Amino acid sequence: MRRRSLETFGRALPLASLKSSAPLKSFALYAAALACLCFGFKSAAAQRPSTAAAQQPSPSTQAEQTTQTAAQKYFTDVVLLNQDGEKMRLYSDLLKDKVVVIDFFFATCQGSCLPLNRNLQKLQEALGDHVGKDVHFISVSVDPTTDTPERLYDFAEKFKAGPGWTFVTGDKAEIDSLLRALGAAVADRNDHTPMVLVGNDAAGYWTRTYGLSSPDALVKVITEAAKHK
Repeated sequence: MRRRSLETFGRALPLASLKSSAPLKSFALYAAALACLCFGFKSAAAQRPSTAAAQQPSPSTQAEQTTQTAAQKYFTDVVLLNQDGEKMRLYSDLLKDKVVVIDFFFATCQGSCLPLNRNLQKLQEALGDHVGKDVHFISVSVDPTTDTPERLYDFAEKFKAGPGWTFVTGDKAEIDSLLRALGAAVADRNDHTPMVLVGNDAAGYWTRTYGLSSPDALVKVITEAAKHK
């Protein structure tokens, strides 16, 4: 398969809207989505200003500082376990400053998980060396009680997951809370949808799309997220 370069397209969603669990019918439903938020970084130390005017940060600076804090609080640093049994902090280790593709699955699934992960495998092949460097895949188990790191490892092997594709499980209560925050909570694990979240934490750009779209269509969504600064 021909490898794609990262350049072009997407739809932006504010953080709070990620909690929506409305089923997705097509990527086109987000053509009129809200403008993207811009996340900034607080400086470690501020120099004391010499004038009253200088003491007041610009509106854009205030917004960046506020939204960055909101992003960190929204995602939190809940501790998860990857397919190698390593502890991973959600925000600091998996999301911070990264372009990410987040999907939802469970290792014993015989339904949508299989075509979804086969599609992500094709997407991984299409993106080539960009995976693990310019974009990171995160697969979140919706059945953490059953999905041990060992099960995740076997599942990842089945789809030839390479560096940059992380499968995670964890404490059920914390995973359930995370799934609610990402709009992926379901009463029955078999009811989860092949929805995929694509985000650029540094730019505050988040969008939701259909994980069974063609790899070319998904590349366009990812590259739109990546181009935001």
